[in-house]
Amino acid sequence: MKFYPLTFEPILKERIWGGTKLKTYLNKSISSEITGESWELSSVPNDISVVNKGVLQGKNVNELIKLYPNEFLGAAVLERFGSEFPLLFKFLDAKQDLSIQLHPDDALAKKRHNSFGKTEMWYVMQADEDARLIVGFEKDTNPEEYKKQLADKNLIALLNEVKVEAGDVFFLETGTIHAIGAGIVIAEIQQTSDVTYRVYDFDRVDAAGNKRELHTELALDAINYNTTDAHIKYDSKINTSNKVVHCDYFTTNIIPVVEFYHWRKTKEAFTVLMCTQGEFDLEYNGTISKYKMGDTVLLPAVLVEVIIKGNATLLEISI
Repeated sequence: MKFYPLTFEPILKERIWGGTKLKTYLNKSISSEITGESWELSSVPNDISVVNKGVLQGKNVNELIKLYPNEFLGAAVLERFGSEFPLLFKFLDAKQDLSIQLHPDDALAKKRHNSFGKTEMWYVMQADEDARLIVGFEKDTNPEEYKKQLADKNLIALLNEVKVEAGDVFFLETGTIHAIGAGIVIAEIQQTSDVTYRVYDFDRVDAAGNKRELHTELALDAINYNTTDAHIKYDSKINTSNKVVHCDYFTTNIIPVVEFYHWRKTKEAFTVLMCTQGEFDLEYNGTISKYKMGDTVLLPAVLVEVIIKGNATLLEISI
């Protein structure tokens, strides 16, 4: 098999807080006005991404791992994660505030849900004026104070609200209470997990008049009650892979491409490129493929060198 840069059919998710920016801003083929998420690359059960172009069209992520484990994932990924694809990539459009939530760590998620935990990062692609995020507590607190304010529907008083703009990055370790505010489009990189503990949802209801499930008790021993410095500063040198977030589960760099970038890596792991701004051509083995803002491209482990031409901002994610 001669591997090539792979793209996948987006898995679109309606959400009570979703909108239409995934279409108007990122050119996704959404069919509703409450589309909140585009899962770009996923191996979550029942939401497994399928290749949408080339000779591997129609193959899903798990089939590729089974057929071509070393070529697709790379030896370093196989050694750590076996045959499980370890990351989930999304674009999110928050027309309304998301629920206030958090995610358990690996140990709790394994014990309760037979799942990975959910360490994640956000890259803000677009933000309306005065848009904000909730990230952690404003000051160190404790379970008793948390439960009191939650019962009084005053949890917001304890939380750290941050105004954001395009280019901001936040790294959310497990246990960090958080929420994406209205008017924000985000690129999200996370462990492969769909385990979320929702603790407050502003008492809103869906189209049928139902409130969404809360996970009040499950969350209590999963929360980090201390403050956290989640806002990440980084360099943006052009035609350079600049470090953004390097953690135990993934590495993310940012590449501001201006005209030409010669990209190289080893065969040890796959790499994913998420285009957050602009357009670019990717040349490999004499073939040129065109991409634009909102596209997500997986470069299998065996692809160690490509030429990138254009003007674009790329998130470069690997293990």
